Amino acid sequence: MNVQRAGFVGLGLMGAPMAANLVRRGWAVTAWNRSPAALEDLHRLGGSTADTVQQLRDEPVIVFMLPDLAYIEDAASGLLASWRTLPPAAGTAVVVMSSVSPTGVQDFGRRVQAASSGNAVVLDAPVSGGTTGAIEGTLAIMAGADHDADFRRLLPLFEAMGTTVRLLGPLGAGSLAKACNQLVVGTTTAALAEAAELAERSGVDVAALYEVLSGGLAGSRVLDQVGPRIARKDYTPTGPAKFMHKDLSFVVESADAAGSAVPMARAGVELYAELKRQGLGDQDLAVVRQTISNLSSTGAGNATEGIQ
Repeated sequence: MNVQRAGFVGLGLMGAPMAANLVRRGWAVTAWNRSPAALEDLHRLGGSTADTVQQLRDEPVIVFMLPDLAYIEDAASGLLASWRTLPPAAGTAVVVMSSVSPTGVQDFGRRVQAASSGNAVVLDAPVSGGTTGAIEGTLAIMAGADHDADFRRLLPLFEAMGTTVRLLGPLGAGSLAKACNQLVVGTTTAALAEAAELAERSGVDVAALYEVLSGGLAGSRVLDQVGPRIARKDYTPTGPAKFMHKDLSFVVESADAAGSAVPMARAGVELYAELKRQGLGDQDLAVVRQTISNLSSTGAGNATEGIQ
């Protein structure tokens, strides 16, 4: 496989800088996106554009970076139809870099394999590091592949976008790892938001609190990156908060399948569902502080049933 060519589907807050880094590192990238502005930006960097996802059918690797698996399946429908008529070259790789259901991506992999007469393989490789990591090319990439060789031949692609790249297991393992990542990020962000509201309502300066927390055991990258936005009540989106509800739901789904108790994840699902009910889902993850503030103001924050 000529791994210096790639198709890229989805140039959002994360996808656009990821594709841009591929171009900067010498990849010939052909991209598709619903809105034209991001395509124009990539074209100015030296990338190419496609009018349809189906036009990417002969690329050796096609990356999908869309909000959820349903969006990927919809975008890929024409591609798979084309492959049913004329299978792609053997060794074609479809790389799902979005946060998706571990079991869902396994099912998608089976359907891609069937549609391509076994010539295309799916890997899941979700990322962590936020828009900063996407821009700087320092993402953590958690991969799942049924064959080590498929992962190894795609390492140049992954290393053009991230600095920590690991194969976690077969297809679906990357998505499970991302679900675990989101369990830590989502519940830690919620805990920081709770601490901020408690401190402010008790007369303690939140920025000073976070400064001292960062010097102790409570210090974390989540505190370093999200904490300042929580303290300032700056909810300008770096990624929509509503996706955390989806991601934590994947944790619960996986835990049910494995027979593992996840009480923090279940509480997080309820809290982020409340965030969406309050109409805050399109704002930054830090807006969970506003959710907690709203619950505090209504007196609902003291009882679990308040966020059911």
